[in-house]
Amino acid sequence: MLQKALITGAAGFIGSNLTKKLLNNNVQVLAIDDFSSGKQSNLPSKHKNLYVKEISILDDNLDNLLLDFRPDITYHLAAQISVSSSTKNPVYDAKVNIIGSINLLESIKTFNNHKFVYITSGGTVYGEPKNLPALESYHAEPLSQYGASKYSVENYLGIYNRLYKTRYSILRLANVYGPNQDPHGEAGVVAIFIKAILSNSNFQIYGDGKDQRDYIYIDDVINAIVLAGESNKYGPFNIGTGIGTSTNKIFSLIAKYCQFSKNPMYADPRIGDINKIILDITKAKEEINWSPKLSLDEGIRKTVEWFKNNHH
Repeated sequence: MLQKALITGAAGFIGSNLTKKLLNNNVQVLAIDDFSSGKQSNLPSKHKNLYVKEISILDDNLDNLLLDFRPDITYHLAAQISVSSSTKNPVYDAKVNIIGSINLLESIKTFNNHKFVYITSGGTVYGEPKNLPALESYHAEPLSQYGASKYSVENYLGIYNRLYKTRYSILRLANVYGPNQDPHGEAGVVAIFIKAILSNSNFQIYGDGKDQRDYIYIDDVINAIVLAGESNKYGPFNIGTGIGTSTNKIFSLIAKYCQFSKNPMYADPRIGDINKIILDITKAKEEINWSPKLSLDEGIRKTVEWFKNNHH
C-alpha cells in the first residue's frame, strides 16, 4: 500500500491536482517546488499529511531531504515547461530538465523497491510523425530543445533501471487543460482563451488556427498518473484522447460557453510549435487499464464554469 509520495513541481497545475488526490487517498506527501512558476496557493494550506518544501531539483540538499522522508514513490513533474523559452535559452532548459532529473534520480537510486513516475510531453517528444495518431513505438524526433530535454530523461531512466534496478513509468501527456490552470506564462490555449474572453483582453491565435492537438482533461490525467504509479509497467504511455482538435475548434467551443461572438485575431506561428499531433492511447488502455472519461465539450464547459466562478 502506497504510504509516502514525493511530488516534484507540486505547486503547478498538474502537481497540485495530484497532491490533492493523494492526500484524499491518505498518502503522506512531500511536495517540493521552487515556486518559479507554481503557486503556494495551489496547495492546501494545512494538512496533517502534507509537507511543503521550497527547493529546486538542482539543489545539493535534495539528497538529505529525501533520505529523511524516504518516499515509496516519486512523481516527477518539476520542469522548465516553455517550448518558446527553451528555444531562447536552451542551456537553462537542459539544466533544469536534464541535470535536475539526474540529481533527483541520484537521490533515490539506493531506495529499495522505489517507483519513479516521469511525466513528459507527448506533444513535443514525437515532433511531427507522418502517421497519426502517434504510437509510443515511433521514433522520437523532437522539434524543440524542450522536447529534446524531456526525451533525454526517458533514456536516463532506462540506464538507471539497468544499473540500479530503478522501477519507473513514463507518461507522455497530450495538451492538459481544466479548472485552476494558470492562464499566464506557458499555459495551454484553453486557459489563455477563457481568461482573455472573460476579462475582455486581446488575445491571438498563432498561425491559421488549423493546427491540431490532442486535448485531455486534468482529472483524466491524474487518474492515469495514479494508475501508472500502481502498475509494474514501464511505458511510455500516451495519455490523451486519440482525437485531434484544431485551435479554431477550441476557440469556438470556449466562445460558445462564454457567450462570446467576436472573431479571433491571428498572428504569425511561433518557432518550435508543431502543426499536428494526436496520440494513440491503446497501450495505456491495455496495460494500465486507463481511458479518458470526459469529452472535450464537457471538459471545456466545466473549465469555463470554474473560471467564471473563480476569477470574476
